[in-house]
Amino acid sequence: MSELDKLLKNYKDKNILVTGGTGLIGRQVVKFLADAGANVRIVSLDRLEVDPRAEHVFADLTDLSTCLDVTSGMDCVFHLAGIKGSIEVTKSKPASFLVPLLMFNTNVLEAARRNNVQKLVYTSSIGAYSSSEVFVETDNRDGPPMDQAPGWAKRIAELQIATYHQQYDLNYSIVRPCNVYGPGDNFDPENAMVIPSLMMRIHNGENPLKIWGDGSAIRDFAFSRDAAEGVIKALHYGTRGDFVNIGSGKEVSIRQLVESMQSFIDFEFEFDSTKPSGFPKRVMDMKRAKEWIDFEASTSLEDGLKETWSWFLE
Repeated sequence: MSELDKLLKNYKDKNILVTGGTGLIGRQVVKFLADAGANVRIVSLDRLEVDPRAEHVFADLTDLSTCLDVTSGMDCVFHLAGIKGSIEVTKSKPASFLVPLLMFNTNVLEAARRNNVQKLVYTSSIGAYSSSEVFVETDNRDGPPMDQAPGWAKRIAELQIATYHQQYDLNYSIVRPCNVYGPGDNFDPENAMVIPSLMMRIHNGENPLKIWGDGSAIRDFAFSRDAAEGVIKALHYGTRGDFVNIGSGKEVSIRQLVESMQSFIDFEFEFDSTKPSGFPKRVMDMKRAKEWIDFEASTSLEDGLKETWSWFLE
């Protein structure tokens, strides 16, 4: 029996709320918990059933009374709800990210506090960091640039949790995931992240696939099932009044990413070095995750990509 399976035994028959349970990390968390015999309630704006064993509630978490209802009687809350979008979309429509994030984060956390939920984990984001090549939890504490609206919304929720810890001794946990991908991702090329965007464009027959930059930019990609394991461990072990990175800790260039996809999908590609590559390097430091919550990602990039592509085709 794996360490995670032993840990999950603690959640049998527990009442657990997963906000954003239809999303990328959420659906994996739901499966782990339902497999363990937990009573899982999903709240989402997706009219989508991801697991027949879970109660699916279609509700808008920007309403406090709704949040008070759905958190009532819960032993634990996984607050994973978010709004995914590319950097371009978050910069062109900042209010569409900042305002609802501030509203539903504030409401879910406050409702959980009022309903005496003792264990909660919140998924913040790599976007809550100030700019860096390697993201270490003890560094980059200033916050993101002022034009990064979603990152600031995430930081405010982290601050809210810190105030609860100080005033009410509520020690809620926080994780900051990197670029997470996998089944259930957003594949709309207009606002998707890099992996689902490339997969959709390949599927749509773009050949050669044109990729901005020269392929040298380095990123940290975490498979959604690994990220879900990290989130569950963060809830279980706690994050000591601070936050923990969730990533692979591995450096992958965009060229390596595309070549990994080409190893099992038939397509040609070319880089356009006249276009920007984005940040040269963005990678998570994973030492704290290993020490504090016993987390290490286990899925290889190629295996994760294959599983994501298979799910997408189905």
